[in-house]
Amino acid sequence: MFNQMHKIFRAQHIHDVIECLIAALEAKDLYTSGHSSRVADMSQDLAKAMGLKGLTAQDIHIAAHLHDIGKMGIPEQILNKKGKLLPHEWAHIQRHPEIGYHILIKSKQLDKIAQMVLHHHERWDGKGYPYGLKQDKIPLGSRIISVADSIDAMTSARPYRQAMSFEACMEEIVLNKAMQFDPVVVEAAQRLWKKWMTQLKVS
Repeated sequence: MFNQMHKIFRAQHIHDVIECLIAALEAKDLYTSGHSSRVADMSQDLAKAMGLKGLTAQDIHIAAHLHDIGKMGIPEQILNKKGKLLPHEWAHIQRHPEIGYHILIKSKQLDKIAQMVLHHHERWDGKGYPYGLKQDKIPLGSRIISVADSIDAMTSARPYRQAMSFEACMEEIVLNKAMQFDPVVVEAAQRLWKKWMTQLKVS
């Protein structure tokens, strides 16, 4: 009984800390508002569709919430720039997975989550960052978050471009299957597409 209560308290404590971190980031980065929650929800759906359960699925959900936490270390004038980023500004943005990793790794309990955050911009074909990892060398959670993050980014309006339609987004995701994205994750996303489309219309 005590152990069960301790687990519930720990889970709630972690959730509360996550909410505080996300609130701090959203106060700095206007685009992030709502983004982390949507990515976390899609990542949770993908993990479930791929048969992942228990702590593994929970860690992926938490990591998805925190995937952009490293943007707290990026200058606001770059984060909220209305025009296209210059090369040196883009280099700053590309540092956010490593910054996020160094924030989260302060807690040994968040080691797996920190690793997922570190690698969520790696690509299946090895052309991502920060380390150019390929295929199964990329943590599974990172591969899942990558797809969810890309879907939300493409279907969200930015100051310098309009939001892509869900139909066009799905075509882009499938087009990049086995290049940018893990094929298995893409196939799971295809199975979930009608559900996500319905949720978008309801909201």
